[in-house]
Amino acid sequence: MVIRPSEVVALVVASIALVPVLYLVWRALEGGERALASLTHPRTAWLVLRSLGLAVAVAASSALVAFPLAVLTERVAFPGRRWLAILLAVPLAVPSYVMAYAVVAALGPRGTLASLLERSIGLTRLPEVYGFFGAWLTLTLVTYPYTFLALRAALRGLDPAFEEVARTLHAGRWVTFWRVTVPLLGPALLSGMLLTTLYVLSDFGAIAILRYPTLTYSIYNQYRLSFDRSAAAALAVLLVVLSAILLIAERHWQRRAAFYRTVGTRRPPVLHRPGWGSWLGLSLALLWGSFAIGLPAGMATFWFLRARSLGEQLPGIGEPLANSLLVGSAAGLVTVALALPVAWAVVRGNGRYVSLIDLPLWIAYGLPGIVLALALVSFSVRFLPWLYQTLPLLIVGYALRFLPEATGILRATLAQQNPRLEEAARTLGLRPWRAWLTVQFPLTLPGIGSAFALVFLTTIKELPVTLLLSPIGFTTLATAVWNATADAFWSHAALPTLLLLGIGVVPMALFSWWQERGAGRSNG
Repeated sequence: MVIRPSEVVALVVASIALVPVLYLVWRALEGGERALASLTHPRTAWLVLRSLGLAVAVAASSALVAFPLAVLTERVAFPGRRWLAILLAVPLAVPSYVMAYAVVAALGPRGTLASLLERSIGLTRLPEVYGFFGAWLTLTLVTYPYTFLALRAALRGLDPAFEEVARTLHAGRWVTFWRVTVPLLGPALLSGMLLTTLYVLSDFGAIAILRYPTLTYSIYNQYRLSFDRSAAAALAVLLVVLSAILLIAERHWQRRAAFYRTVGTRRPPVLHRPGWGSWLGLSLALLWGSFAIGLPAGMATFWFLRARSLGEQLPGIGEPLANSLLVGSAAGLVTVALALPVAWAVVRGNGRYVSLIDLPLWIAYGLPGIVLALALVSFSVRFLPWLYQTLPLLIVGYALRFLPEATGILRATLAQQNPRLEEAARTLGLRPWRAWLTVQFPLTLPGIGSAFALVFLTTIKELPVTLLLSPIGFTTLATAVWNATADAFWSHAALPTLLLLGIGVVPMALFSWWQERGAGRSNG
């Protein structure tokens, strides 16, 4: 079997992605009894149960919200449904800590809603929003687009022949939907819920603001307060094991299941005429999307205008904005460059092992950003001290964090390309690199642009990696929001929040519009 150069590069990238995981395992083993005591402590089991409970609750609620929204925007022919789909996807651009800040500022015991109720009906205090409820609400608002986008893509690609066969067997519309359509959407639903679960397990900003202790927050405190970090490494390895179990189970189930037709060609689905239930659903969808976006944007605008009216001096924002754009662009370029050979090897490679090349990337993705950053800090201090607290290390951290996102988009793009086009170019005498550059690369450009946009978006809102790996004095919009909210200076966080939302929402809206435009062309 001949190993291609792209496969060698992909193996190198996958090996680099495993370095933080292997380092954490080594540190945990080095701790010996101390690490074992940390794993067997009763509080550890309590933190694991709290983390899994929150993750399951958020994944379930996100699926319950996303499923009807996906069906409504993909199967019902009401005007403006594509614009509604863009609105419902935009909350993915909102950082969890920004949403948490908005939830506290709006719904907290002394928040905006409490002030309005006190002036209108004399209610002096609202129930506490901190704890499980606040964390669940915040994370549901920012994670449901994962499942929503996955379900919409599955509905768009679902062959209506399956449903038509059920209709010929005298099954009604609802029976067909629940017994045929819903099972066929299982892989997409599971993938969206898996991404949501991994996001919740790795989240730090929202749970810290809303004071809900989980395994991730405990790991952060162990690193921050303890001189012996082997216990924190052991907890991080435990989190990696949980994520790996989820990933392997999902891949095993996906591999065993088949959800496609084996003969014939697929036709676009038929859209249903809207009834009174659809219009009611449309109203609720508009209300939900407006709430998910309007809550953080509205609260930030309120605090900003209030600070201006009171003549409050706000900190400068030019340097954090420039730094965010710099690291976002650099991380996007580096990550896409590393993800391209991995995606190419998985799609075009030979042999069974190539389909597993990207598995280490996803295992590393299961690491919370704070754990990945702390592993890189410890590794660089011990072995590469000259790299510690430099921009290159920060970019490496971003690239390792978001490689799976870019790889997934590029895999999907490459899988849609006919390999015979490259073979035809080779028969005309072009060298492999020339054939790829002139034939495959132009076809891959939309995927490259989408991958760059997604990595840029997630980089500028990433908090733990930025906090721990940035050079001294290097401030971004994310750290500006975090520092202000940590000191309860809501007005100081307002303008950075609005800029974060503006920078994040625009590429997310353009990306969603591009997907909708492509879907319209393929179905038209």
